[in-house]
Amino acid sequence: MADRRLQVFHTVARLLSFTKAAETLHMTQPAVTFQVRQLEEHFNTRLFDRTHNRISLTDAGQRVYEYADRIFELYSELEHAVREMTGDISGVLMIGASTTIAEYMLPALLGDFKKKYPDVNVQLKVSNSDGIVHMVENNVIDLGVVESPVLNKNLVVEVCRIDQLVAVVSPQHPLADREAVLMKDLLEYPYICREEGSGTREVISEYMNELGINSNQVHLSMELGSPEAIKGAVEAGMGVSIMSLATVQKELKLGTLVALTLDPALERPFSFVHQKQKFRHRAMDELLDFARNYCKSHPEVV
Repeated sequence: MADRRLQVFHTVARLLSFTKAAETLHMTQPAVTFQVRQLEEHFNTRLFDRTHNRISLTDAGQRVYEYADRIFELYSELEHAVREMTGDISGVLMIGASTTIAEYMLPALLGDFKKKYPDVNVQLKVSNSDGIVHMVENNVIDLGVVESPVLNKNLVVEVCRIDQLVAVVSPQHPLADREAVLMKDLLEYPYICREEGSGTREVISEYMNELGINSNQVHLSMELGSPEAIKGAVEAGMGVSIMSLATVQKELKLGTLVALTLDPALERPFSFVHQKQKFRHRAMDELLDFARNYCKSHPEVV
């Protein structure tokens, strides 16, 4: 319903990037630039200051952005107020999840949600935990699900389940016959970990710090960008790792990996994170309620 020029401008202003706005709106960058220029011609003033590598809002641009924010919030309230009266739950929800959660936990939850609400279009973006929090902060996604603590006090954070992390080794490894392992014993072997920014890596680093283990004591052999890559490396006997127990269920059944409980135990929360909005899409409220109930009834999945 809203003016397309204003929608495009609002997205560019929110992301402060023509390139990112084009990706978000599924438009070409020249088309985005054209829409913004049309709006600038309408107001007969520049809305952005453009330098070589970045853009910023002019005073007029900031004023237009503030009004656009209010306009789109009112449009959203109108749209969902009418849908609430008619009992129609539909629309687009942008969800973001860290790699572990997106690959091993959300598919079943979102599949069941889609069966109940077929008119809600759920789109999933995958990144590490830092990336997901950044998307929530910048309103790129409506809801994030992350595996590490969220430091931004302006966001709403709600724990959905507790995840256990375990040491994983190949069946031929010298530690494979143990049920539990001390961190100092595990780190006598080459260690494989996730990349910087990973929630799993952050939680494990904090755990090591609490045990008084510094980086010099870690024989880091590889940094890999996904749980699947780490599992493959451990199965090949290239080192040991620490992973979510939920990510290795298939390998444990097949006998290609062995999981050892860490001593002391290592757990972390999986959390929903979203903006403190005074108005929220009804579809998002339904998804949050559905996910909360799903967590309680499927604690082993999500």
